Amino acid sequence: MWVPWITVASVGTPGLSQISSYLQELEDEMSEVALDSKEDTPEEIEEPEPLELDHTGAFQQVTNLLNIMDSEPATTDMTGSGLDLRKALASVIITEKAATEPSVVMNALIRCLQVPEISSQRKVNIYNILQEIIQQQGELEEQCVQRLVTIASREMRESPEREGYVNAEVASDTLVALSRNHFSLVMYELQHHLKPLNLTEEFVIVTLAKLANGNVFEFMPYMGITLATIFTMLRLASEAKMRQVICNAMETFCETVQFYLRHLEDSVYPVMTEDQFALKLFPMYRYFVTVWLRHHNPEVKLGVIKSLKPMLGLLLPNDDLREQVYDYIPLLLAEYQGSLEALFITQVLRQILEMSVSTHTPIPQMQLHPLFTELHSQVCTKAPAQHQLSSQNLVEIVHCFIALAHSYPKELMKFFFGQMEISQEAVRVGTLNLIRAVIGASEPKMNIRTICLAIRIVKNTLSDTRSKVRMAILRIISQLALSGYQDRIKGWGLKYVSVQLTLSTYKLTSCRESSCHRDLEEKMVHNVTMDTVKVITSLVRGTSNELWMRLLCYIMETNYTEALTPICISLTNLAERQLHGKDAEAGVAGKNKLVELPTPQKLLARLLVLMSSPYKGAGRGIAMLNLLRTLSPSIVPFMADIWEKEIPLLVQYLEEHTEFTWNQKAWEDKLFQFLKSSLKKTQGSTWSLRLSKELNNQMESFDSPSVEKGFLYQALGFTLAMGLEADKVEVLLLELLYKTDYSNDFDREGVVMCFGLCARGQVKTVLNVLQDFEERIQESEQSWQIGAWRKDLPWRRETVKSALMLMYSCVASYCHPQLLLTLVDNPIVTKIIHHYSSSCQDVSLKMALMKSIAQVTSAIRSVKSLEDFQFAQKATLTSIVTAIIKAEPPDHLASPVRTVAMDALSHLSKLKPSYSMEESSELMDIGIHSVISLQPPREDNEAIKALYANAMGALEQLMESLLQGHLDPKGLQEMVHLLEKWILSEIEWEREKAMQLLFHLLHVYERSAGFCIPLKPGQFSTLVGLIAPCTCDAHLRTRMASMRILSCLLDLHASQTCSLWDTAKERELEKCKEDLWVSNMDTVLYMSSRIAKVICMEFSSDEVVALVQKLCENIGAMGLQHDKASVTWIGTFLQLRVKELEDKVAEILGTILIHLPTVEELDVRRLLIEAVLLLAHYHQETVLTSLLRQPLPMESHLTEVWLTVAKNATFARTMLYGLMDRLQLQFGPKINAMSKADIWRTAAVDPLMALCTIHLLIEKMDKDNKLLDLVPDLVYTLLLQLSGNYRPEAASPVLKTWRLIHRGPLPEELTPQRITIKSMQLLLQRFNSEHLLRALEEQVVWTLLESSETFLQGVSLLARLCMRHLEGYRQRLSELVLQGMNSKVLSCRVSSTAICVEFMSDPGLYQEKLLRPAMLMLEQGAGQVEDEVLQVLSLRALGNMALGSPRKVKQYRKLLLGACLRSLRVPVSTCVTAEGMEALTKILAELREGDVGSSFDTISEHCRLFFDDESELLRWKAFVLFGKLAAIVGLSKKHFFKGEVKKAWVPLLLHCQDPCSNTAQACKATMFQCLHFWGWKSLERPPRRGETSTDDELAMFQMTMCSVLTQKKPAVLYCFLLETLTYIRNNLSRIRIASCNLAGIMIKQMSAQYLKKLDFPSMRSSLQELQLDTDPGVRMAAQETLKVLDSCSQYGVLVSPEGRS
Repeated sequence: MWVPWITVASVGTPGLSQISSYLQELEDEMSEVALDSKEDTPEEIEEPEPLELDHTGAFQQVTNLLNIMDSEPATTDMTGSGLDLRKALASVIITEKAATEPSVVMNALIRCLQVPEISSQRKVNIYNILQEIIQQQGELEEQCVQRLVTIASREMRESPEREGYVNAEVASDTLVALSRNHFSLVMYELQHHLKPLNLTEEFVIVTLAKLANGNVFEFMPYMGITLATIFTMLRLASEAKMRQVICNAMETFCETVQFYLRHLEDSVYPVMTEDQFALKLFPMYRYFVTVWLRHHNPEVKLGVIKSLKPMLGLLLPNDDLREQVYDYIPLLLAEYQGSLEALFITQVLRQILEMSVSTHTPIPQMQLHPLFTELHSQVCTKAPAQHQLSSQNLVEIVHCFIALAHSYPKELMKFFFGQMEISQEAVRVGTLNLIRAVIGASEPKMNIRTICLAIRIVKNTLSDTRSKVRMAILRIISQLALSGYQDRIKGWGLKYVSVQLTLSTYKLTSCRESSCHRDLEEKMVHNVTMDTVKVITSLVRGTSNELWMRLLCYIMETNYTEALTPICISLTNLAERQLHGKDAEAGVAGKNKLVELPTPQKLLARLLVLMSSPYKGAGRGIAMLNLLRTLSPSIVPFMADIWEKEIPLLVQYLEEHTEFTWNQKAWEDKLFQFLKSSLKKTQGSTWSLRLSKELNNQMESFDSPSVEKGFLYQALGFTLAMGLEADKVEVLLLELLYKTDYSNDFDREGVVMCFGLCARGQVKTVLNVLQDFEERIQESEQSWQIGAWRKDLPWRRETVKSALMLMYSCVASYCHPQLLLTLVDNPIVTKIIHHYSSSCQDVSLKMALMKSIAQVTSAIRSVKSLEDFQFAQKATLTSIVTAIIKAEPPDHLASPVRTVAMDALSHLSKLKPSYSMEESSELMDIGIHSVISLQPPREDNEAIKALYANAMGALEQLMESLLQGHLDPKGLQEMVHLLEKWILSEIEWEREKAMQLLFHLLHVYERSAGFCIPLKPGQFSTLVGLIAPCTCDAHLRTRMASMRILSCLLDLHASQTCSLWDTAKERELEKCKEDLWVSNMDTVLYMSSRIAKVICMEFSSDEVVALVQKLCENIGAMGLQHDKASVTWIGTFLQLRVKELEDKVAEILGTILIHLPTVEELDVRRLLIEAVLLLAHYHQETVLTSLLRQPLPMESHLTEVWLTVAKNATFARTMLYGLMDRLQLQFGPKINAMSKADIWRTAAVDPLMALCTIHLLIEKMDKDNKLLDLVPDLVYTLLLQLSGNYRPEAASPVLKTWRLIHRGPLPEELTPQRITIKSMQLLLQRFNSEHLLRALEEQVVWTLLESSETFLQGVSLLARLCMRHLEGYRQRLSELVLQGMNSKVLSCRVSSTAICVEFMSDPGLYQEKLLRPAMLMLEQGAGQVEDEVLQVLSLRALGNMALGSPRKVKQYRKLLLGACLRSLRVPVSTCVTAEGMEALTKILAELREGDVGSSFDTISEHCRLFFDDESELLRWKAFVLFGKLAAIVGLSKKHFFKGEVKKAWVPLLLHCQDPCSNTAQACKATMFQCLHFWGWKSLERPPRRGETSTDDELAMFQMTMCSVLTQKKPAVLYCFLLETLTYIRNNLSRIRIASCNLAGIMIKQMSAQYLKKLDFPSMRSSLQELQLDTDPGVRMAAQETLKVLDSCSQYGVLVSPEGRS
């Protein structure tokens, strides 16, 4: 045991001796604890060793799951709940795994905690999972727990502050979770780090507090040592954070001890008593109050104050420590001056003071005044702004003063008395409130002496006139009564209440607007006075008659009616006590006369008028009724039985309703019925007349307007009607007429109502009074004693006249029906018209006229026995009213004149004689123009809004009334015609009103028609088309009206077709109607489409067309949302009915295309275009033909259609197939139309339009879409179209309408050739093949295709390149080519054959099994003598077969040889023959002699015929073919061919010098190839064969050959010479030269025998002719040959061959 050096602290710091004693106790307790936990705790704590390697893979699994929990979203799509769900799932997996293998999972998690540089978030996740495992598992392996305790403890103590103590928190929570089943291990670890005089880490203390809170009884053995150790740290804790931690821990420790002490019987063994705990806590309490409470940090102060409450709960029960606690009260009071929340200080003081009361140990008297002063100042001064709990603080202070009053009542009242001498209102009010709280204190109650002292203080303040002081005194009087001190307020208290009631009422009734604040204060005083009166009258006995009379007069005289309810209740209570003898004093004073009351008529009139507003003044109606019922025996004994029966029913009605649910009219009717029942008891007396006079006297007591005064007028008329003396009634009525202020609308209407009600029983009297009044004001203006008829105020005249008009009409309304019909025309209506016509006709007079008309007509219609009554004044009144409506301003609503005028017309229309159709239409149009164009009022202008709504309602009523006489389709059509322009208006309010009107009238039409009225054809769909766009109107009311209109129309249509609506459809329509209430316009548009889906099946095909036409017409008439609705309906109807509209497609499409150019909004255009595409999807042929018949250049709307098609790859392919089909029709056989689709498919269209469309689609379709399945067809179709443009026989048919459509020339670039080539370029660019595109450019394919001369060459090149670079399309291309070769159109066959030429050189046809049909069609083409090009291409293709399918040549040799030989036998042209020979050359290369057969001889013979042809091409091909024959000669044909060589030898020798280089080269090759047929070994190897032979070398070869012939076959040489001489006249100069040279060589080498046979003269003559040749070379060669010839003839020497050699 060690004892450190300790310095003696300053005042308030624990001393040396005290610390020494603490250390001794600490040593003893540590020894006890060590003994207690020796068995369960290891001797020392070591660092956790590394875990063994996990061979089960649990560590890796746990790590992977933790990685998921740590992960962040990889993409923005995985956010929020998705990621949280993955993390939660990973945690659940680990926890569930731990349920089966807890040790494995725990060890894995602990190992994860030991991983270096683990993230803070991962630690938190691991600790949270560990806590869940510990909670669900309970007991765990001790070794595992020990390791976890060590790691968590270290984490808790060493976590850096920058991480926000998150890791320390979770580590601490983990230790607390472990403590539930392994308390000793955890506690030992914490106590190990809790050392005396050594400031430990804050989370050690935090964790100890958590352990104490969660393990009360287990922690108690350690509580003493923990408190002692923490006490030694107080001086060392200098940081605010540490002090807060200790304060919070002490709060928890003290609460734990209190819980332990309350449940001491549940403890296994007691540890310490309450006094022992208190002794240990008091030093800490003292240190907290004396040292830490002075800390500048408010958080530390707050922590100290909060910890004092539980500490005091342990200290105050101790008698010795309680008085020491009192010593520190001044320190607590001093904290009120700081920034600390006062509530917490007051709570501590209240705890101390209440304990002092309960233990009867008052605080020292010397501390009273500071305590009184500080607490009182808290009540009387405004709390600082930072104090947010001031109201709770005041409650606590009140409890403090109550406690002080129990302990020191005299001192407290003395203090209060001193405070009341201060004149400040706040101080007085605060003191009075505290006195009221003291008086109202419950158990224990204050003694009577304290109450008397308090009343004395209050009495001294009665003279204070300030409102708040008065209210405080009144509340004290009320509290005295409530607390049982009623006797203490008699006299002064009742008098004060009476004075305040009178004073507050006077001030309230005489207050001005400028003193609204004082008015509010007086209202508060009055309310408090009323509450006090209630309390006094219900609790205080022996109330004086003075109070009774004062309250009763208050009811009769006061103008402040808000207080009537409590006064009536109080009077009722007093009256019941007096009447039942409960009040002795009142009974003695009133033996002879119970109460002194006003006259019954005056009291009844007053209460009746006030009861007309029964819920005013907190429900005064019930209170007054109860008062009347109570007083009835005293004031009207003869009515008592009636009132006893009727009044409870009236009370019941008021109790069943509230001020929000009751009905004024119904209530007034009940009051009148009550009055009627009461007056029946007075029949035969003047009681009702006296009541009428009292009612008339009450007029001056109420303002105009008011409900009470309005009731007064009616009650007066009601009572006058029951009067028996007519002369007295006339006097009262005339008096009322004279004293009425006619400029006041309310009074004027009240008088009118009074006269009308009086007319029920006194109609003649009323008319006489009116007549008398009119005569008096006409005789003399001075005779009218009211000041309302003066020339300086002319408008007053109109007000009187309008009142008179209304009086007459009101008389008509209330007049008995039997008298009405005789009086209505004259004098009633006559007087009304007279007063209107003789005035200036201002607004008020107009309003009076309309109201009068309405009342009179209503009265007439109410007569049951009306029969055939004809209203004579109807036409006159109608003309007056229509003139008034037309005179109203059309752009704004200034008055309700037009509203009441239309109401008047509505009423007039219901009387006979009826209006005609023309008159009804005119009146309807006048009303519509008058109202519908009015701009709606602003939301803040309620008056105009009311005028607006009333005008609209009046118009609806007028149109309904006018429609009632014309219930037929014509009338309906006329109505729609009047409203259509307003429905389609761009102005929102005009649409709204028009829709509301149309719905109203349709509803009337539907409701009024008792039988099925069929609509006109197309009328139903036209109406629906008119209304449908408004289902998407921005205004909710317009949408709802459109929905209701549609329902009406559907009902009408159903009645016309005699069909019933499906219940499911009705429910769907109702659901759509509900969903239209949303504000999102996208949702509204969707709902509109749903409506269209529901009703579309109700339309026939013709009606669908009419609907589409109407919807298209409406586009652009209103707004964007309406246009969207229109096209949405079109799309919906077409989508659901498109299959049934085959006959109507062209009409619908034409309608859409006509209106499409006028549509400006892109969204609307898009939807219209989608409708077009929908039609095209189901009726492709019709739509495609219609679109292709549109004019060129393609307009923007049409381009947009095709652009939309291009966006849908699948549909675009379909349309491309259709377009290609249109282009291919001209190349195929004629189709007989079998259906309507075939008719449209075969209809003539402009190919240029189709080509432009194809180009547009290819250009605008997605670049990534390579159109793989369309490439062969597109390329082939475009090539065919291009070929057709160059060959006139394939030209497209011209439409008859073409010239009408195209008035001018098309742009230069808009030609079929250019469009076709551009389309192919775009198509091939989609393959992104640079090699293909480069080859096309390098070989100028597009240039070749543009020219008719090189078109076929371009086709061949294009086919070759496509075959090379687009291998996947050869099969389809091959199939298309074969189809084209079979076409009846020559250009198609030619182009197809040109492509086939390239395909034949490829093995594809053979591989695709297309070779045989290709061969057959090529054979036909080769024999097609009508077209040279087709023959050439066919032969070329046949020849290319040897290149593409060499193995198949032998199989098809007969066909091949026959086709080629045909071109040699019957030469059509040079090209055909040349191509035939070239084809034979290719074919023979793949055959042997036996394969050729007899054709060998024919080929050879025909081949030689072309050696000397004028065509270089034929000569060239012939020599090549002959060489190929020489190459394949076998044994069987060797002899034959040897003869052929002999025949061809001279041409071969000569054409070696052919002017055509190709021919010369081929000739040389063939000649050298044929040498072996001569058998001359010396000549079989020509000199330098591999090099280019010169003329000298060739001459040398010829000389050698002639020498050999001279020796071996001189005859042959002689024949060759004769043949050679025939060539000297050849057309080719080179051949002539060669023949001269060869003849000279032959002559030189010829033997003498054969020289003799020569015709030298003839030869010389021929050679001499060549001397005249134009070619100098010929002349020179002829000269040389002449020299040789001359030499031989001059010397006559025959040179032997040997000699010449």
